[in-house]
Amino acid sequence: MFRDRFHRVLIPPMLALAAAALPQFAQQTPAPSPEELANQKRIEELERKLAILAEELQALRAGEQAEQTPTPAPDQPAPEGATGLAPAASKVYAKQRGVSIGGYGEMMYENYDGTRDDGTPSGTRDQIDLLRAVLYFGYKFNDHIVFNSEIEYEHATTKDGKGEVSAEFAYLDFLFKDYFNVRAGLVLVPVGLANEIHEPPTYLGVKRPGADTVIMPTTWREPGVGVHGEFGLFSYQAYLLDGLDSKGFSASSGLRNGRQSGAKASAEDLAVALRLDLTGIPGLVAGVSFYQGDSAQDRTVDGVPFDGTVTLYDVHADWKWRGLWMRGVWSSVDVDDAEQISILNNQAIGSELQGWYAEAGYDVLSLFDAGKHVLYPYARYERYDTQKKVAPGFQSQVTGANDRTATSYGLMYLPIPQVAIKVEYQDLKNEAGSGVDQFNASISYLF
Repeated sequence: MFRDRFHRVLIPPMLALAAAALPQFAQQTPAPSPEELANQKRIEELERKLAILAEELQALRAGEQAEQTPTPAPDQPAPEGATGLAPAASKVYAKQRGVSIGGYGEMMYENYDGTRDDGTPSGTRDQIDLLRAVLYFGYKFNDHIVFNSEIEYEHATTKDGKGEVSAEFAYLDFLFKDYFNVRAGLVLVPVGLANEIHEPPTYLGVKRPGADTVIMPTTWREPGVGVHGEFGLFSYQAYLLDGLDSKGFSASSGLRNGRQSGAKASAEDLAVALRLDLTGIPGLVAGVSFYQGDSAQDRTVDGVPFDGTVTLYDVHADWKWRGLWMRGVWSSVDVDDAEQISILNNQAIGSELQGWYAEAGYDVLSLFDAGKHVLYPYARYERYDTQKKVAPGFQSQVTGANDRTATSYGLMYLPIPQVAIKVEYQDLKNEAGSGVDQFNASISYLF
């Protein structure tokens, strides 16, 4: 009731008073002068121009930041690898998020001499082979967790046992800081130069060096967990891995067939692998690596257990300066209980294996304006012996055939950094005189 009376009695007089006051208020607020109107327009125009200028400055800053930190093209690998891997293998690390696909492959032609160094027929047949076709599949969950894998198809087909399909690596990376990260899964053993970085356009030569395939059995991968990172000018890796299996060691191929590669692998013996590299100087990688672990995998010989400890170490360097490219590796392996392992395998397994190589190439097109085209004439000399020392009771089985040298001369042409065409001649010798020279050619790619 009070509300109705208030509306009826008070509101009409208040409205009447407000209506009467408006003309007086209007008279007390004079209209702006022409000069004031002109000033107001100038202020509004100035504010408009300042807003436009602020937008242009913001766009300019964004453009400068984009130039300083370019985003890698999603369909191109980085020109140099990352996290201890080759360019295509490390492609997933350049992604913002999601799936990454890369790969590499090579086809090789081998033409063998009809006679050995001792003049006897070589008995070898020329061949051409799709040596490998590799696909990298990775997934970047976020800035801190990355999955990476390499699936390799060898020799074009698995029919009749000619080829195989294998996981070369498959791991998770947990990225915390530049100086400390954790990697777990099937990983590449961080030894030498070719085991982690083995995409054909990234090295001279049609074939990988012999010292990198029998002394350090490239490509060598094992299940494991470890840490990696960079500090200052250096990078490091340290892993705990599944050990080798000495039942696969041989006189000619050394440790190669002792790799277990994560395939229902015996895990009675474990190993450690350590690596330290100088990587902070442009064009130079130089360092050392170390591996040690038992290889008996709980086997015995004549009922007596043994360890079969394998100790491997190497020194390596790769240097690119202007058109010059030089590389060198020295590696050595000690195998304990070589006598027991030789009995186990019925052949003279080396108690010491040793190898080294040095190579050099020069990009002759760097002397001209050839754009991205690269042409390296190169030469490599290598020596490696899988029976440098054997157990005393097996010395009579050493014929010198496994004390080998190889001198290679060739050309590598890259029309673009991701494609390589190579030709080379190899003079292959051994102490037994049974070496067979050969001519090789290959075409390879990475993406």
